Amino acid sequence: MSKFITIQQAAEKIHDGMTVMVGGFLGVGSPIALLDALVEKGVKDLTVIANDTAYPEVGLGKLITNHQVKNLIATHIGTNNNTIDQMNSGELHVTLQPQGTLAEQIRAAGAGLGGFLTQTGLGTIVENGKQKLTVDGKEYLLEKPVHADVAIIGANICDETGNLVYKGTSQNFCPLMATAADLVIVEPQEIVPTGSIAPENVKTPGIFVDFIIKK
Repeated sequence: MSKFITIQQAAEKIHDGMTVMVGGFLGVGSPIALLDALVEKGVKDLTVIANDTAYPEVGLGKLITNHQVKNLIATHIGTNNNTIDQMNSGELHVTLQPQGTLAEQIRAAGAGLGGFLTQTGLGTIVENGKQKLTVDGKEYLLEKPVHADVAIIGANICDETGNLVYKGTSQNFCPLMATAADLVIVEPQEIVPTGSIAPENVKTPGIFVDFIIKK
């Protein structure tokens, strides 16, 4: 069964109120065309999990600017003033996590773990509302896994079965997110025949990818 769909078909799989992971770092490695399609569709009340919200008119930043996101879990928002303004006004609920913690929360979801222990955030607002455990005399925060309904990611190269290759920083969060959502949609820059990617170069095996956007 072919995994290929159009951008419009991909956008139709994302509905109001869903929890959506968005791969990339400041737009690099993000599914830019699909994000634009979601802006045009007007899907709303999303809970978004991402490293950041890019810039006001780039990638995920457009969804923020268009007031389509209700909850955000991210590691920083300083490059998008619209995110900051909506957070301060109370329109957008923002949960900020240390970058390594968020990455590990996503990895834990993909690995089927119940959580992990870390000292990162102790003594700061990061610990608010979280369970603490003492192990061998040391105190830790229990961080729980983060899962999504849909993960939308970018890739540099994708074969016809969904095996993915990322280049440079474009892989930020994408390989982890591909394991931690019920539905995974990839927007590749290049599609190649199955078998043309050396196995050792595959960063995300095709078994994790449900749909491939073919432009």
